[in-house]
Amino acid sequence: MIYRAFGDPAALSVARRLAALCRAKGLIFLVGADEALAAASGAQGLHLPERDLARAPVIRARRPGWILSCAAHSPRALARAAAAGLDAALVSPVFNSRSPSAGAPMGPLRFAQLVRGARLPAYALGGVDMKNARRLWASGAVGIAAVDAVSRI
Repeated sequence: MIYRAFGDPAALSVARRLAALCRAKGLIFLVGADEALAAASGAQGLHLPERDLARAPVIRARRPGWILSCAAHSPRALARAAAAGLDAALVSPVFNSRSPSAGAPMGPLRFAQLVRGARLPAYALGGVDMKNARRLWASGAVGIAAVDAVSRI
């Protein structure tokens, strides 16, 4: 689970509750972009936006036991993430997404090409739901990530 607080004044309280819930369920809990919030909440690591990939080596040096993931939208970003020693990348958008920051979808074939060229585990993100997830089965991805699809369960 990745918690992106977006400046929520209750972020620490929410993050601590989510961290506890994830521990109880055996899930990995990461915080998006905010290293201090991740540390204070007991998260197992940090998820970085693509624009913050340069921070990864410094964070890894400070917190060697953390899981570090990132967003990636291109082969160049995936190469940078692997070179920085990240543990995984969320590659997006695969399908049409309602996210205001999503660009044009790459589709399952282009996604599979990116994943096969990646030197780190990759997850599919962006418009992934129960109907189209099976189209990614043979892509080489280690899993899928979702926002809207999860909130509709």
